Amino acid sequence: MEMLHEAEFWEVVGFLMVIGILVWKGVPGMVGKMLDQRSAVISAELNEARRLREEAASLLADYKAKAAGAEREAETILHEARAEAIRFAEVSRADLKAQIARRAQAAQDRIAQAETAAMNEIRALAADAASNAAQKLIAARMDQARAGNLISESIKDLGAKLN
Repeated sequence: MEMLHEAEFWEVVGFLMVIGILVWKGVPGMVGKMLDQRSAVISAELNEARRLREEAASLLADYKAKAAGAEREAETILHEARAEAIRFAEVSRADLKAQIARRAQAAQDRIAQAETAAMNEIRALAADAASNAAQKLIAARMDQARAGNLISESIKDLGAKLN
């Protein structure tokens, strides 16, 4: 009976009473139920995380495939653009050569026209100068008697030239 006077004894009794009351009120079942619910929530979250991880892996694979396809397409576009630039440069060079040839021909034609015009002008000036010189020469050597003789001879020859 001495135990009844010791504090540790009453502590153990109190502890056992608390445990008993907790068991009598169904606290272990409630705790187990709460733990089961928490376990179900955690399991659902883990399943959702796995599903999201698999979905992310699938999306990553899709994006990698799309990125590879886009890179190939970009390389193809770049290759085609380079080929088009080379073709455009060749066509431009050919067009430029043809345009230069046309302009050179047009310039040569204008030069030839200018030469012809200059030659015609020189001939006209030479003819005018020769006519003026002949007129001055004739005027200087011609006197009244000689002019009369020339007119008479021209009239005589006129009948022969008209027939």
